[in-house]
Amino acid sequence: MIKTFVLDTNVLLHNHQSLFSFQENEVVIPLGVIEELDRFKSFNDERGREARSVSRELDALRVKGRLNDGVQLANGGNLKVLIDNEINIPFGFDKNKVDNRIIACALSLKEQGKNVYYISKDINTRIKADALGVATQDFMTNKVDIDELYPGWKEIVLPARQIDIFINQRSLDWSKGDMLKNEFALLKAEENENKTALAKFCGATGRLLPLYHQHMKPWGVDPANLQQKFATELLLCNDVQLVTLVGRAGTGKTLLALACGLQKTIDEHVYRKLLVSRPIMPLGKDIGFLPGSKDEKLSHWMQPIFDNLEFVMDKIYNNSEDVDKKMKFLLESQKVQIEAITYIRGRSIPKQYLIVDEAQNLTPHEVKTIISRAGEGTKVVLTGDPYQIDNPYLDSASNGLNFVIEKFKNQQVFGHVILHKSERSDLSALASELL
Repeated sequence: MIKTFVLDTNVLLHNHQSLFSFQENEVVIPLGVIEELDRFKSFNDERGREARSVSRELDALRVKGRLNDGVQLANGGNLKVLIDNEINIPFGFDKNKVDNRIIACALSLKEQGKNVYYISKDINTRIKADALGVATQDFMTNKVDIDELYPGWKEIVLPARQIDIFINQRSLDWSKGDMLKNEFALLKAEENENKTALAKFCGATGRLLPLYHQHMKPWGVDPANLQQKFATELLLCNDVQLVTLVGRAGTGKTLLALACGLQKTIDEHVYRKLLVSRPIMPLGKDIGFLPGSKDEKLSHWMQPIFDNLEFVMDKIYNNSEDVDKKMKFLLESQKVQIEAITYIRGRSIPKQYLIVDEAQNLTPHEVKTIISRAGEGTKVVLTGDPYQIDNPYLDSASNGLNFVIEKFKNQQVFGHVILHKSERSDLSALASELL
């Protein structure tokens, strides 16, 4: 039986391509959704861009016929804009709320005998639709099961003889194993679990290789645990152009990325500059307008980056005056450049070490936009905690960071590690665990 999918506004704002994600079924856009898109189209953010993209897609479909009669989609489905001014709003629902008008459209179509599904990323509207007996779902495209997220490393138990071969020959054939490209391994001996070695799988040769940067301390930052050693290897490896680091607060994601970025940019001159960016997403109530120039406005949002930079500098310089001078030099010379995600769109970024912090607050489309900015010789590092999401339309399964990990795993240019242990402080570790 053909299904009828009634789309809420937030689904289209999440991804304008959702119009074409329902195969050979009917997609219904209530007129209330069009009205809300019109309100968002002037926004100078991702929601505004998605709203404008939806409007352009619908306008292009008008060539095929009247949208309220329904038009054929390339995937075999059908799209219709539903006029909802004559549809009765259920008793007890506020008639002036667009959400209720959209739900009423879904209910009306169900009463006509259609197999209706109301698709929304708003939990409360899904609850209301379900209370009226309308089947309802979240928009599941691009979702990733966080409990099954690729960890980036595994533990392998081997005979002690094979570990000796690996250590002596600095290589071990693993062409018949089940590892992904650039996946790490902790090798343990069957006879003695204290006999271990660290390895990375090379997809090109099918062999396990020792970590090239195992004893590196980029800008004085010494990797404090196993996962941080794996992360440092990826961050310093020139052949890995895209790195994702996932972990809770205090696991060292941003600190390691900055330290390795400084190492590759300032010391080794592999990249022209270190570009650090993060989405402007407030925690709690937004403080509103900020006075000053663009740099002065950004300084408030980018303070976590400055905190980590100061920590790295403290590892090298003895007093705060030297730290301040070096920080000022790096920023004024633009060897280290800090930018909001808003200004990344439209740029071409060649030969730079690009770190995007708090990437869990980005949609899959936003992450695609950022990575596609990378020019020749650029390395992109995405860090974030999927359990700390401030974007109201994203969750631990639908954010862009997890989406990239799932799509890029087993690519030669990609590496990923989940960091588990908090190294910030005992209090921070306890807070991450208990709270």
